[in-house]
Amino acid sequence: MRGVRHYPGFGAVTAGCLVLLYAPLVVIAVYSFNGSASITQWGGFSWRWYVDVFTGPESGRFGQAAWNSITIALLAATAATVIALSAALAMVRAGSFRGRSATFALVNLPLMVPEIITAVATLIFFTAIGLRTGYLTILIAHITFCIPFAYLPIAARMQGIEGVYEQAARDLYATRWQAFRLILLPLVMPGVVSGYLLAFIISLDDFIITNFVKGAGMETLPTAIFGSVKQGIKPNIMAISTMLLAVSAIFVTLSYFINRVGQRARG
Repeated sequence: MRGVRHYPGFGAVTAGCLVLLYAPLVVIAVYSFNGSASITQWGGFSWRWYVDVFTGPESGRFGQAAWNSITIALLAATAATVIALSAALAMVRAGSFRGRSATFALVNLPLMVPEIITAVATLIFFTAIGLRTGYLTILIAHITFCIPFAYLPIAARMQGIEGVYEQAARDLYATRWQAFRLILLPLVMPGVVSGYLLAFIISLDDFIITNFVKGAGMETLPTAIFGSVKQGIKPNIMAISTMLLAVSAIFVTLSYFINRVGQRARG
């Protein structure tokens, strides 16, 4: 049976898709080192706009937005990972129970619902309960939609670990907590770390939901970039975007390799 790669035109279509996806990112990265203030004409290699990000007139605004993004991402990823680990324990280790399929669908619901719908529904919910939009509402929203991103690596890792290890620990008079803390948790830790990193970067990069629930005067880095772009694209925005892209790529790569190391160790 022939693989899909052998079909005529597959290589050209793949190359075209890759160019459409990544060429704009390459252009942004290259022109972030442009010595000229123009975003279309090359003026020589320079670190000018990276220095401007930290010392320029907008450095205070972007610095506060970056601090908000990082702290929210850290808290949201931590909470989402704890909830995801608890959910994985119930779904994978608790056996069959009534409502298991519904629970699985509920955990993964943020992945299936369009993000704009989630954003509108979240804003309506916060308004209905009288919760003022701001840092707290962003944090709650981020925790909610980060849970499935943390859950999937943890559950996948846990499904590959046989229950005999915990049963052996229980036979040696370990409590359930000791069997989890000393046996299961170290084995599932690569999945936990991978899920945490994915949740962190998803929270750090989110724009749509954050833009709906942030409230006036509250900015994260993506919303600050969007607000600045509305006034015109500037080279310093390209520098910020390149740094954010680099951080995202590093975290996704770390998550991938940590998961691979865990799979090899299990094998």
